[in-house]
Parts: sequence; structure tokens; C-alpha cells
Amino acid sequence: MKFIKGHMESIDGVATYPMISLLIFFLFFSLLFWWVFTASKSHIKEMGELPLDNDNQ
Repeated sequence: MKFIKGHMESIDGVATYPMISLLIFFLFFSLLFWWVFTASKSHIKEMGELPLDNDNQ
């Protein structure tokens, strides 16, 4: 563990990587949240019934 800590401290700008990861995480789930609330109810119903549809076989 000491090797990893020493190695990470030697990288310039290593503190920016967690911030970038947090930003990507926040953007992804914000877009997903937006999509869930703006998706049409008919599309959600159609996708929900898809596993029960036996006409495709």
C-alpha cells in the first residue's frame, strides 16, 4: 500500500482525476434522470411489455 501512495503522489495533477470522475458520474445520472422523466409513457409501457410479448417467436 505504501508503494501505491508514494507512486500516486509523484503524478502531477493527480487530484484532478477524482474531480473529473465525479463530474462524469454526475452528468451521466443527471441525463438519465432527465430522460426518465421526459420519456413518453407509451414508450415506457411498450418496453415494459416487451419481455411478455410472444409474437416475436
